[in-house]
Amino acid sequence: MAPAGFPGLLPLCLGLLLASGFAQAGKLLVVPMDGSYWFTMKSIVEKLTQKGHEVVVVMPEVSWQLGNSLNFTVKTYSTSHTREDLDHEFKVFMDIHWKTQKERIVSLLSSSSPGFFELFVNHCRNLFNKKLVDYIKQSSFDAVILDPFDLCGLVVAKYLSLPSVVLTRGVFCHYLEEGTQCPSPLSYVPRGLLRFTDTMTFKERVWNFISYMEERAFCPYFFKTAVDIASELFQTPVTMYDLFSQVSIWLLHTDFVLEFPRPVMPNMVLTGGINCHQGKPLSK
Repeated sequence: MAPAGFPGLLPLCLGLLLASGFAQAGKLLVVPMDGSYWFTMKSIVEKLTQKGHEVVVVMPEVSWQLGNSLNFTVKTYSTSHTREDLDHEFKVFMDIHWKTQKERIVSLLSSSSPGFFELFVNHCRNLFNKKLVDYIKQSSFDAVILDPFDLCGLVVAKYLSLPSVVLTRGVFCHYLEEGTQCPSPLSYVPRGLLRFTDTMTFKERVWNFISYMEERAFCPYFFKTAVDIASELFQTPVTMYDLFSQVSIWLLHTDFVLEFPRPVMPNMVLTGGINCHQGKPLSK
C-alpha cells in the first residue's frame, strides 16, 4: 500500500524503473484518457512538473475534459469525430447500462453505430501522423504515462519501446491478470459484474467460471479495432496480451482492504484514494 504522501511515490517508482539520474529530472510523455480519468492524471502530471520533470501531453483536438495547462507542454492532433459524436455515443453507452447484463451484451454487439469504444480507439490512427511521431522520436522521452482504458497509450509505449507507467483503478475484462501474470483464482476471486463474495458457493463458482469464459468470448470484439490498428502500425499481428504485458509499473487507484485476497505482483502498487479530489471547506 502506498504511503499517505503519494505525490512522492510516482517519481520514486519512475526513478527505480529508469536510470538513477532520472530521479533528478526526466522527460515524460503522457497519453491521457478523456473524461473523469483525466482529473487524477492531471493532478499527478502537474505535481511531476513542479518537481522539475519535463512533461509533454499528447491529446486529440476534440475532447470533453482534456485542455491546456501552463505547467506542461501540450501537443494536439486532429480527429475524424466531432464533439457531437462523442456526446451521442456516450449517451448510447450509458443508456445500455440501465439494461441487464445479457441485454447490454446484445445491445453492444448489435449496435450499428461506431460505438463509444470505437471513437476512443480510432483517434489513435490520427496520433500517428508523421509530424507528431517525428517530434516524439526526436524528443527522447524516458517513459510513457498512460491510462489503459485508452489503448492508444499502450500502442505508443510499444511503438517507442519505452518503459510505461499505468494509472488506473482497474482494467476492462481479464487483461490485468494476463498482462501482469498475476494469479486470480476463479474459485476465490469473483468477476467484477457478478457481485459475489470471496466465499462463493459451488453454484456461484460455476457462474463465476461461466462469466470469465463470456469475457474471453466477447472482450476481443470490443478491442478488435485497437488490435487492428496496432497490427497495421507494427506490420505484424499484435494481441491484447502483447500490449498489456509490456507495462513496467501499475499504479492502481485502490486499497488492499477494498480488494479480494489475491497475490499482487512486484510491479503493482496500490495507491489508495488518489482519484478523490481534495475536499473543500463547507460553506458557512
